[in-house]
Amino acid sequence: MAFETRQRGYDVSVGRSAAEVDAGLRAYMLSVYNYMASALALTGIVAMVVSTNDALMSAIFGSGLGFVVMLAPIGLVLFLSMRIHKMSFGAAQTTFWIYAALMGLSLSSIFLVYTGESIARTFFIAASTFGAMSLYGYTTKKDLSGWGSFLFMGLIGIILASVVNIFLGSGMLQFVISAAGVLIFTGLTAYDTQRIKESYFVHDDQAVAGKKAIFGALQLYLDFINLFIMLLHFFGNRE
Repeated sequence: MAFETRQRGYDVSVGRSAAEVDAGLRAYMLSVYNYMASALALTGIVAMVVSTNDALMSAIFGSGLGFVVMLAPIGLVLFLSMRIHKMSFGAAQTTFWIYAALMGLSLSSIFLVYTGESIARTFFIAASTFGAMSLYGYTTKKDLSGWGSFLFMGLIGIILASVVNIFLGSGMLQFVISAAGVLIFTGLTAYDTQRIKESYFVHDDQAVAGKKAIFGALQLYLDFINLFIMLLHFFGNRE
């Protein structure tokens, strides 16, 4: 991702007052959270609608189409992450919404495994955890950049362990993966929030600022979804 990160002090030094910069930053972060919340709402609506249609669920997850539905969001999020800086603002928005809808299709499968009540309970636990850590990342004066390497290595570790566990089917390894995942995505929420905040630049034009907001929303969306899934392994009651 090629978006440039600039500190707010630079903005003040080129003729903008601190109050103007803070107002612009708040508007920018509000845009990020609005995109993220809208994407989560779209994902949830699609997941619920699909999960209540037995014929559709059978057609998707009772055939090879289920693998396509599971893998498609991964391909699209990689495409969006690598190409967003070259897209138009409209194309970035469209791709972002398509991705959120595809995630809804993919996540509809959790209704086959867990009760609706436990899914809702886990969602609120994830939302509370995410909100607290994102607020910390936004307000803290501590530089969280040192967390980056540790969190990235941990993320690679749980991805590799998850792949291995597909073949092993170990309940204990899944427990370790889920516990580590909760810690990693909790930390990433604060880390990414601070990075998104620091990416704000008051002189960005509307299209660049909009694409930055979409990319920031994508990062936080991924943090939330993965945190939710990891917590579901602990708090989800199976059907």
